[in-house]
Amino acid sequence: MKLLRAATVTVSDLDRTKGLYSQYFDYAVVEEGTISDELAASWQTPMSSGQSYAVMQPSSGAEIYLRFIEQPPVAGFKALRSYGWNAIEICVQDVMAVNARMLDSPFEIIGPPNKIPGLDAIHPMQVKGPDEEIVYLTQINDDLPEYNLPRAGSLIDKLFILVMGNSDMDRAATWMQDKCGLSFGREMEIPYTMIAKAYGTPLDEQHRICTLIHDKDVFLELDQYPDAAIARPRHDGMLVPGCAIGSLFHPDFDQLPGPWLTEPVVRDGEIYKGKRVGVLQDPDGTLIEMVEG
Repeated sequence: MKLLRAATVTVSDLDRTKGLYSQYFDYAVVEEGTISDELAASWQTPMSSGQSYAVMQPSSGAEIYLRFIEQPPVAGFKALRSYGWNAIEICVQDVMAVNARMLDSPFEIIGPPNKIPGLDAIHPMQVKGPDEEIVYLTQINDDLPEYNLPRAGSLIDKLFILVMGNSDMDRAATWMQDKCGLSFGREMEIPYTMIAKAYGTPLDEQHRICTLIHDKDVFLELDQYPDAAIARPRHDGMLVPGCAIGSLFHPDFDQLPGPWLTEPVVRDGEIYKGKRVGVLQDPDGTLIEMVEG
C-alpha cells in the first residue's frame, strides 16, 4: 500500500524467526545488524540499543517490510489481550494453498480460511507465530466501493494492513486523523472470531471496528477491545512484545502537526531510505513512525 512502510515485531530468537519467515512466507533478509543508540532513543527504549534485528522483504519485491528485533520474552504476554498493534495483515494469492502450507508449519492456525459476512471481496485466515505474533493472510478478490485493495504478486506477498486494538476506538480514530493526516474509512460491527476466542466471549458477538485511509488507500484497522483488555506488559526500557511499531509514509510530512515523541531526523536503511523520520505515540502508548514520503 502507498503509505504503509513496515511493521516491527519483537521476537525471542531472531535466527529462528528469519528461518521461519524465509521457509514458510518466502521472505528474504535485506538488512540486518544491531539497533543503534539513536534509533532506540527515538522510541524511548534505551535498552533496545544493541539488540539484533533483521529487515525482511516479500519475494514479490514489494518495498513494504517486516522488521524483527530480538529481545527477551515477556512473561504473561498473550496475543490480542492488550492495547496496541496486535496483528499484521498480508495479502496472498490463494488462501487455500497458504492454509495447506501453514498446516505443515510451526505457525498455529487460529482462524482457518473463512469468508466474512458482507465482505465478499476478501477471504482471510489467521495464524499465530512462536512469539505470539498474529498474522492475517488474506486473499483479495475485488476492491471495495470505499477504497482500493492490493493484489498479491506472489503466493504470500506484502503487508497491507496493520491492526490496532484500542481502549477507546473513537478516540484513537480521531487522534490518527488529527496527528497522522489520515481520513476515516468505514465503521462496521462484525462477529470477530479472533477477539472472541481471546476473551472467551460468544463467537457470534458483534465487535466494532473501523478503517483509516489516505485517498482510497486503506491500511489501518482499529478495533474496539473488550473491557478486560490491559496495557501491554513490557520490560523496562524495551519495546513492547509482539507487534511494537507501525511505520507509515506520508506525502505531506511537513503538514503533520505533532507533538512528536521524537522530532524528525534523517535516517538511512531499507525502511527509511535517507528520509526524515519522526515518532508519534497514540493515547494508548502505541508507537508510530512517520517517514517522509
